[in-house]
Amino acid sequence: MRFLLRAISLLALIVAVISAVVDTIRSVAASEVVITPLGASWYSISPDTLNLAQAVIQRNLHPYIWDPVVQWILLQPTWAVFIVLALFFYLIAWRKPRPAGRFAAR
Repeated sequence: MRFLLRAISLLALIVAVISAVVDTIRSVAASEVVITPLGASWYSISPDTLNLAQAVIQRNLHPYIWDPVVQWILLQPTWAVFIVLALFFYLIAWRKPRPAGRFAAR
């Protein structure tokens, strides 16, 4: 289980780095700061799944979860959201290292 969570963390970190590089390249090309929100990135990749996620959350969970919570997340920079996800999954999978040595407490 720990391996799976670390793999998910690594994939989220890769997506974060790629999206940060894309934003950096766009910023240099435009000569101004360009930050792509998560919603715009998701919509450009697959608009159908974004609409499906909205429908599922509003129908099955609660409509108020979509409006303030999910919309706020979708307005954040893509790289920041995936950095937070990578950190979250890594911390779940983290285990305190065992002390090594002859006199370590057991």
